[in-house]
Amino acid sequence: LADYPERDINATIPWGAGGITDLVARSVIPHAEEALGESIVPQNRPGGGAVIGVNHVRTQRPDGYNILIGTQDTTLYPVLGVADFDYDDFTPLNVIGQGLVVIAVPSDSPFESMGQLVDTVLAQPDTVRMGDVGVGATPHITQTIIDSATEQDFKVRKVTFGGDGPGITAMLGGHIDFMPLSLPPAVEYLKSGQIRGLAILSSARIDLLPDVPAITEDLPSAERYLPWGSFQGVFVRKETPDAIKQTIGDAFEAAIGNPQFVDLYNNKLGGVTLNLRGEEAREYIDDWQALTSWLLYDVGAAKVSPDEVGFARPDR
Repeated sequence: LADYPERDINATIPWGAGGITDLVARSVIPHAEEALGESIVPQNRPGGGAVIGVNHVRTQRPDGYNILIGTQDTTLYPVLGVADFDYDDFTPLNVIGQGLVVIAVPSDSPFESMGQLVDTVLAQPDTVRMGDVGVGATPHITQTIIDSATEQDFKVRKVTFGGDGPGITAMLGGHIDFMPLSLPPAVEYLKSGQIRGLAILSSARIDLLPDVPAITEDLPSAERYLPWGSFQGVFVRKETPDAIKQTIGDAFEAAIGNPQFVDLYNNKLGGVTLNLRGEEAREYIDDWQALTSWLLYDVGAAKVSPDEVGFARPDR
């Protein structure tokens, strides 16, 4: 253990190229490599709402040479019936940060506001095409928040992709009508006018995109779920030796605190770096899991009650 790491470390990204997880992973890994003095090789393993990539790391030897750059989706597997595991099989070494969500449309879309989009979907269910990336991911949860805020079924025609990147490409080609996106991979497309933002999943406008309304401007009842967004974290199998966990954790703490990465994540991608370790990381994940699980359950989107899997209802 004293010589760890002695060779390249594999970092599994359970989403496709060009999405938020891929972008964050490939931005932070070079700084972690510098701290470790060894190469970290990113590998995209998309599919199944991140199940394929997460399960790959879950079934590798717990020796520190297979790490996961994971997201929030895995916390929801127990209530969605997607898989028979979640992050209980892993130790969170760091919660990197949390991003915001933008509901975007093609630049030539007839939808001029979030209210207009909602009215059209409610009046013409199952006709408006929404880009999706699987159960429990950003578009699915955003749809659930709108369901709850309108107290009606926000029924869309879902078109599923392997991540935000392919979804943006489809939007640019006019193949979908809108898509809730993690803000980071969408920022440059929004700034250049290639796509338009109808709403930020926040209770106030943000400095990075001041012309994009907060969703509460059209749906004030969404306030109780905000701000909501995806998070990214660094995970290893929980059986990994503590000394190795400490080494990897130290490297990523330094990497996430690097001023270059902080500037990228906070000022260019519109997120908030968290850099949480240990009990703080676990508490953050548990809180996010409980809040979103109950949101899904309350609108009938969960297959299993959060109570049955031990998730207490949060106060808000």
